Amino acid sequence: MRTLLIFAVLLGMSFLLSACGATSVRIDSSETASSSRNQQLAAELTSEATHLLATDPQEAMKLLRQAIEADLFHGPAHNNMGVILLNQGNLYDAAEEFDWARRLMPGHPDPRINLGLALERGGKIDDAIEAYSSAIEVYPGHLPAIQALARIHLSSGRDDDSTDVLLQEIMMRGTPEWRAWAIAQSQER
Repeated sequence: MRTLLIFAVLLGMSFLLSACGATSVRIDSSETASSSRNQQLAAELTSEATHLLATDPQEAMKLLRQAIEADLFHGPAHNNMGVILLNQGNLYDAAEEFDWARRLMPGHPDPRINLGLALERGGKIDDAIEAYSSAIEVYPGHLPAIQALARIHLSSGRDDDSTDVLLQEIMMRGTPEWRAWAIAQSQER
């Protein structure tokens, strides 16, 4: 169980740090894609904020707000804003930002994985499983999503035949730490 907890923490940190307090951005439905958008500025501000996520989240949040003002539809800014909110324990607003990022980045697994983390921390296990599964659907074979799904299956007691397939994939492609975890979990089953 301790191994499971350690890997859960490592998994959460790896997703949060690889993601492309305040409250979330509320998007007015009257906004349209033809609204004033400066995509390049939004991308530059988001990139700058990404480097500050771990060291200066307040400054990163400020930059992400500016990025969203520059381009309301810049998915990575919403995703990274969700990361900050998740780190602050603001699960509802984090989930809302990840959901926006998911819609704005339809083929990218990271917002779905991050949404799954927020839902899981909020005790919404079925919804978290759905979010992790969705990440695999949009990006088949995405190892972090496979790891998250296997971990939640086992930690929630909802493992089934698909869990064995997930563990096998982790044993073949995971880092040494994840391989060891998957082997240990397979042996315990």
